[in-house]
Amino acid sequence: MSESVPPGVGTGMDYEETIDERPMRMLEVWRSLKRDPAALGSLMLLVLVIVVAVLSPFISPHDPLQTFNDIGLGPLGQPLPPGTPGFLLGTDALGRDVLSRLISGTQVSLVIGIVANGLATLVGVLVGVIAGYFGGIIEAILMRITDVVISFPILLLCTALIAVTTRSTTNVIIVIALIYWTTLARIIRGMVISLKQREFVIATRTLGVGHLKIMWKHIIPHLLPAIIVYATLGIAASILIESALSFLGIGVPIPQASWGQMISDGSTYFQIAPWMLFFPGACLIVTVMAFNLLGDWLSELLNSSAPMAR
Repeated sequence: MSESVPPGVGTGMDYEETIDERPMRMLEVWRSLKRDPAALGSLMLLVLVIVVAVLSPFISPHDPLQTFNDIGLGPLGQPLPPGTPGFLLGTDALGRDVLSRLISGTQVSLVIGIVANGLATLVGVLVGVIAGYFGGIIEAILMRITDVVISFPILLLCTALIAVTTRSTTNVIIVIALIYWTTLARIIRGMVISLKQREFVIATRTLGVGHLKIMWKHIIPHLLPAIIVYATLGIAASILIESALSFLGIGVPIPQASWGQMISDGSTYFQIAPWMLFFPGACLIVTVMAFNLLGDWLSELLNSSAPMAR
């Protein structure tokens, strides 16, 4: 009689593939990707974003921190509009090249999004697996800590933590990681509670296999689909949180380029220099949307291809 399982979760034998089956699985993934233009376009866009972030020091036309007081401002001290020779996307209120700052901000946002979300995912998986597997007092303590953290609005808690620490990129990453693990921990805990009652886990435990080995080899592999989807969506959320903090003036330290800081500056000069707000806002929206669309496609792919329980 089959058991109900969470989406993307199968039996221990379901994930075993021969070398000959792997090319076929990759071919199915590619066909699925081609059938979804939004996901394919999002993937191509994110590849471009990653390339720009990696090559930002080499492809920026100017130093993102350099102010061109002599040629970067108009006769009345106003920012130069897009299309000005030497400044493709114009300049900001300090005479800095907008395109160079956008490219530098791409690297900042991507690094913070990936690293902060990676740390949050690691913490969430560890807490969820330990709480779900051992249960009892360990589960109660870990889940009450999770409830306390999740009860505060993320942006408010991040603001409070950063306000009492030194403003730096590293602290922004740490704060986002310390806050954003809670949702994944609750999801993983529920999946582990279901998995540990499956026959293959019970049989492995009966054979005397240690808890760590059971969690590492027989439980965590079944959690990978959910972890992959959450991690993809979490990068977008981490980028948004960093941008919000920088917009409020407590994120990435000035004068380092950040999309959130550029949006904040652009909102002040919106009437005379709307491009200062439009370009970083467009970059933020398109990048976050691409991560979300790709995450949705991954979720549908993994759920539709998840083997049924036997």
